[in-house]
Amino acid sequence: MKTLNPAVARVLKRPHYPLDGILTCVRWYVSYALSLRNLEEMMAGRGISVDHSTVHRWALKLLPVLEKAFRRHKRPVGKSRRVDETYIKVQRAS
Repeated sequence: MKTLNPAVARVLKRPHYPLDGILTCVRWYVSYALSLRNLEEMMAGRGISVDHSTVHRWALKLLPVLEKAFRRHKRPVGKSRRVDETYIKVQRAS
């Protein structure tokens, strides 16, 4: 298993829930249009009993740290590339 990012480890000092459950829940919250109560039900379906306010606290703590980590690896934007039109002669099948 990979080691945890030190910044994330500082935010989650002593997690009472499995780390993969926390990160999955935060990922679903950001990626999909799910309410916190929907996430609470989905996690209960996975066997993790968590309150919707706890999910919200996880998101508030983790999202700034994750955003900062992902920005470091993001490609630079703004280098434009232009390609001239190319014509290809195609022979018709008779």
